[in-house]
Amino acid sequence: MNIFNPANKRILVLAPHTDDGELGCGASIVRFMEEGADVYYAAFSTADESVPSEFPKDQLAIEVKEATKILGIADNHLFVFQYQVRKLNYVRQEILEKLIELREDLKPDIVFLPSSADFHQDHQTVTQEGLRAFKFSTILGYELIWNNRSFSTDCFIKIKEEHLHRKITALSAYRTQAKKTYMSPEFIRSLAVVRGTQIGVAFAETFEVIRWII
Repeated sequence: MNIFNPANKRILVLAPHTDDGELGCGASIVRFMEEGADVYYAAFSTADESVPSEFPKDQLAIEVKEATKILGIADNHLFVFQYQVRKLNYVRQEILEKLIELREDLKPDIVFLPSSADFHQDHQTVTQEGLRAFKFSTILGYELIWNNRSFSTDCFIKIKEEHLHRKITALSAYRTQAKKTYMSPEFIRSLAVVRGTQIGVAFAETFEVIRWII
């Protein structure tokens, strides 16, 4: 029995940096929207200081708009904040207040955010403050395995080839990040195959269950 029906559900994806949400749950976003969910996406840093010199400093803000549009997220469902990369922990109270504003405006049923085992300081901040802001929502932690010291594969979401293709296409919008190994289509597909193999299907994304409300 499927105890989760995404129809009419409101889903919020929290991305410490542009591209984290697509990497962590991009294919699931596509699946849920197909099945009737209303998806919102909030990115907290466009990492202007880390943009390669051949691109304009605001390039990641441009790329996240393109990537989320490929996934099917409406322009007015995308929130992009300009906090300084690697220093989100310096403004955690301000971030908490932004999260509470999102909670009050959106009242999400499900929140996706980085795993509690993610050791990147910006990811930790968004997850820790996200737990405080959304304690009355289901919370699933997505995996970014290059930042995870461990990962609890508590929940698997089955995805299809077309969902995975849209995820890969969306990530290809991040031209500034193209040289990173984890952005390659081969890596993205292979991880989906591994996670699918664990549950006997072709492809899947997996998540840490931080809070599950039925």
